[in-house]
Amino acid sequence: MDAKVTWSQGMSFTGTAGTGFSVQLGADPGVGGANDGFRPMELMAVSLAGCTAMDVISIIRKKQQDVTGFEVQVKASQSESHPHVFQQAQILYQVSGHGVDESAVLRAIELSALKYCPAQAMLSKVIPITLHYELYEDKGGGTRELVKQGQWTPPAA
Repeated sequence: MDAKVTWSQGMSFTGTAGTGFSVQLGADPGVGGANDGFRPMELMAVSLAGCTAMDVISIIRKKQQDVTGFEVQVKASQSESHPHVFQQAQILYQVSGHGVDESAVLRAIELSALKYCPAQAMLSKVIPITLHYELYEDKGGGTRELVKQGQWTPPAA
């Protein structure tokens, strides 16, 4: 895999990769930036969320679950001193649908965590990552009701 960033001006860059897509990177005005793009560490959190989200939704759909909405949130805390590395992360999977089976969601989270998601596999070697889920029943008209929530934990080694 190849990736590069090209400087635009100040602390502004355009990142590209082999797919040909691009993303804007920027910095806070306090460090000379123009607040005009993702911060690099934000992209790491988005990469983690996107990687596991693609796994989980794919597996849930293969299990023929009636999913109407899906969101993955990552909250990562960073050290206060440089280099401001991630100290820990929490992933929250929010699944909305009609009668979504909790065991199907848990299995999808497990497979992503232990087998498929390279971002999670790499980061979990250096920081603790906790995995939480919320299941919602879709009531229609943009409303939903929380029916289950919990945390997936890996089996003891």
